[in-house]
Amino acid sequence: MSLRNGPWRGAALLGLSEPAFGHSPITSGGAEQLTAVLGLGIFGLVWLAYVTGARRVAPHWPQALSFHSTMVVSFLTIWGPLDHWAQSSAAAHMIQHMMFMVVIAPLWVLSRPLPQLAAGSGRLLTRLWQPMLKLVQHPVYMAYIHGGMIWFWHIPQFYRLALENPWWHLVEHGCFLATAGLFWWSVLKCPRRTVGWALLALLLTLMHTGFLGAMLTFAQSPLYGAGRSLQDQQLAGLIMWVLGAIPYLLGSGWIGWRMYQQLQRRW
Repeated sequence: MSLRNGPWRGAALLGLSEPAFGHSPITSGGAEQLTAVLGLGIFGLVWLAYVTGARRVAPHWPQALSFHSTMVVSFLTIWGPLDHWAQSSAAAHMIQHMMFMVVIAPLWVLSRPLPQLAAGSGRLLTRLWQPMLKLVQHPVYMAYIHGGMIWFWHIPQFYRLALENPWWHLVEHGCFLATAGLFWWSVLKCPRRTVGWALLALLLTLMHTGFLGAMLTFAQSPLYGAGRSLQDQQLAGLIMWVLGAIPYLLGSGWIGWRMYQQLQRRW
């Protein structure tokens, strides 16, 4: 099968897949049900903390809209049909990963939910993110950590481990969301003194994720098991390589504009 036709056949197969909800806390059983209940519980507590905190510290309406929209998108990404398709399709799995890393994480950062979460959790969550606020002052370090997680979970052995073991699947999702959140926080909310490092962090991430996507696209055999479709893997690579690059390019353009404004003020 040629590369030209392969990815589109994979897309057609993905679109014809029977809709179902993956890792449902109701229909699943055993470890899958436990991890689904645990993840849904954490998700619900975070949302409840925000709603409670918003009554005490009112957010601006665009930020509140961004946060609630992001939570809805997160729910559909984690517990919707996409998660079911991701168990058998590398392309669907890649879409899920990209949703975590370049859609949900930056939207969550832009919603600026920390004041509401702190007010709604009785300062409990504040103790968790205080050490992280020191880390996000170094965008390149955050790019290293986030990039390390991306490559680690795309090593064939660990990729299959996350698919086969629900607990490791939960850990994988947590790694992507946490490190992507720290990465986007470090670049989207960087102070003037680190704006150059933020641009470098974005370009570095753009390059190595594009390289990984190209590896998946041009591989001559399935990397994640002989029973998996090469065409589906090619489609997954194109999704990371092309579509996944768009948010990094937009972020780089915005950071570049900030640098240009700084130079104008100095001149």
